[in-house]
Amino acid sequence: MSALIIDTILWGSVAALAFMAWQRGRTVLVSSAREGTMDFITIVPRIALGVIGSGYVAAIIPPQVITGWLGPDSGWAGVLAAVIAGAVTPGGPVVGFSIGAVALKSGAGAPQVIAYVIAWALFAFQRLILWEIPFMPARFVWFRAAVSLPFPFLAAAIAMTIGRP
Repeated sequence: MSALIIDTILWGSVAALAFMAWQRGRTVLVSSAREGTMDFITIVPRIALGVIGSGYVAAIIPPQVITGWLGPDSGWAGVLAAVIAGAVTPGGPVVGFSIGAVALKSGAGAPQVIAYVIAWALFAFQRLILWEIPFMPARFVWFRAAVSLPFPFLAAAIAMTIGRP
């Protein structure tokens, strides 16, 4: 049911944006629809590859490894392992979220996966090196990373306190 609500909200947002583009003129509507379609054609194969690839990851990594390192009973050691794994995971959302989903399906604990996803979002090392430092001063990037360091651990602590989702 929640998926239907989310889909309805997303399609409603697209319809509202299309209406706003139409109000600005047919040229704006057509060019934005063309650009969106090209983005869709470019991104969908990447998403499919990421999801299929995550299925291979799930098949290759034995569930005992996931539950041993990131299982609900792994505690803070599992959270630390998840933070390190998140920081070294290359790739975009298709990779990061797919690996998180695979870990959950394989028996990882929610606090550990939450820490992984947050660490991946905040500290993905290749993103720091390839994207952030070329656009911003390195000193600022490292400072941002340092002040963000507690967040995966804080989120894991909150998840441990709240309990299972």
